[in-house]
Amino acid sequence: MQPSLTDLVHEWHDFFLLVGTASATLVGLMFVAASIGAQVFTEKNREGMRAFISPTVVHFGAALFICMAATIPSQTWLISGVALLLGGGAGVIYSARVWVQLFVRRSFTVDVVDRLFYALFPVVGYLLVMASAVLVLERSPWSLDALAAALITLLFAGIRNAWDMTMWIVIRVPVSGAEKEDQS
Repeated sequence: MQPSLTDLVHEWHDFFLLVGTASATLVGLMFVAASIGAQVFTEKNREGMRAFISPTVVHFGAALFICMAATIPSQTWLISGVALLLGGGAGVIYSARVWVQLFVRRSFTVDVVDRLFYALFPVVGYLLVMASAVLVLERSPWSLDALAAALITLLFAGIRNAWDMTMWIVIRVPVSGAEKEDQS
């Protein structure tokens, strides 16, 4: 006999709780990093901010909402599958927009590693969400394994991108008192 979705999700509860908590914390830390680097975000850097900070927050937010939805006790196979399919599709479309900013418009210089982590890995993560949605609709016990792979991919890309942005901000934010020391 096939296990119910509630039984399957129950086994994954701690995983979803951990990933959801990490995602929520990282969204909060992104706001802190953006606040610290507020003086760097000028009109000149607007395109970069749209291409880098916003997508990272979106990917962390997607992981958070997927984890929240997965822990709803009264979910059904159909509703979960459709929600994951729609969410994964929206994520692919959003990531494709970032891809266009990085590869087509090229309004700023981005190296290959950044292109992989800001554009390609999130697309892979959202495609995995869509694959898990299909598996959920088929009532496969492997559906949550695919969803876990999607969440890990989105979280991994987001953590790397958050670190990259933090280093970019740190390099560009002037240190108070540094000008006085330079003038002495």
